[in-house]
Amino acid sequence: MTTPDLVSPAQADDLAPALGAGARRRHRFGRVLQDVVGGVIVLWGAATLTFLAVHLMPGNPAVAYAGGVGSHPSKALLAAVSKKYGLDHPVIVQYFIYLGNLLHGDLGYSASQQMPVASVIKLNVAPTAELTLGSLLLAWLLAVVWSLLTVRRGRIISSIGSGLEILTAAVPQYWLGIILLEVFAFHLGIFPATGGTGLVGLVLPSLTLAIPIAGFLGQVTREEFESALEQPYITSARARGMGDWGVRLRHALRHAVLPGVTLSGWALGSLISGAVIVESLFSRNGLGNVLLQGVTQQDMPLTIGVVLIVAVVYVVATIAVDILYQLVDPRLRSAGQ
Repeated sequence: MTTPDLVSPAQADDLAPALGAGARRRHRFGRVLQDVVGGVIVLWGAATLTFLAVHLMPGNPAVAYAGGVGSHPSKALLAAVSKKYGLDHPVIVQYFIYLGNLLHGDLGYSASQQMPVASVIKLNVAPTAELTLGSLLLAWLLAVVWSLLTVRRGRIISSIGSGLEILTAAVPQYWLGIILLEVFAFHLGIFPATGGTGLVGLVLPSLTLAIPIAGFLGQVTREEFESALEQPYITSARARGMGDWGVRLRHALRHAVLPGVTLSGWALGSLISGAVIVESLFSRNGLGNVLLQGVTQQDMPLTIGVVLIVAVVYVVATIAVDILYQLVDPRLRSAGQ
């Protein structure tokens, strides 16, 4: 059988039908099952660490239920609130009660928002999903276009392309957001400064999140792109008369994006984390703002609930990326044969 290293991903598509369909399905199912088990462990770890972190924070969690930070509730009120919400139990007992509630789908009640945590998340998940998914697509677009335009285009252009990727990957998101606001909102007046809605209001927040991620994706894509252009199947494609752009788009690019695909799960998690800064900076509704409020108000159920949702997104994204990786590179389908 032709080995995976001697064919391009595009050529492997032609070989895939010859492989055993049953063996491919078993191999794929095994990988997905492994990812699911790992995902459950990640969720348990995230829930446990967040629970411990919230309990180790200075202050009394009962304050959030008794009026919030700055309300100065009486000792009698704190005792009554602690008893009502089980905060008077030992921490280990609270932990197992909390895990049991999670297994039943109960995320608890948010004192700072005065509604169930699930309802708070439901109201704020759409703006954050819009921001993070839009930023991920924009980051990929920037990384791919920049690689196509600069990889192996001469020493000067390649150096400029590589240097810009390093620079953008190192840019702090908060600083970048302020610069974008100053130039495009306050000075030029092209985009709204804060609270913008629709596509126009999404541009600056998305750029703030996407540009640093594009730098990371661009670096790994560039390295693989350069490696792909040296492979025998590229030489073969050129010998058959395929033009430079055809070679890059048909063969080299598909190989070059593979490391970036594996990073997409991490990138999505990073974007959701960055949403805490960006949503605050641009006064946008979303889970990032909710998480910030939960921490500052010592709202334990809300803080844990948002962190768990982020962990779930990360786990699902990781599984999806693993499946996508196999679809992008059919050579992996034969790896288990």
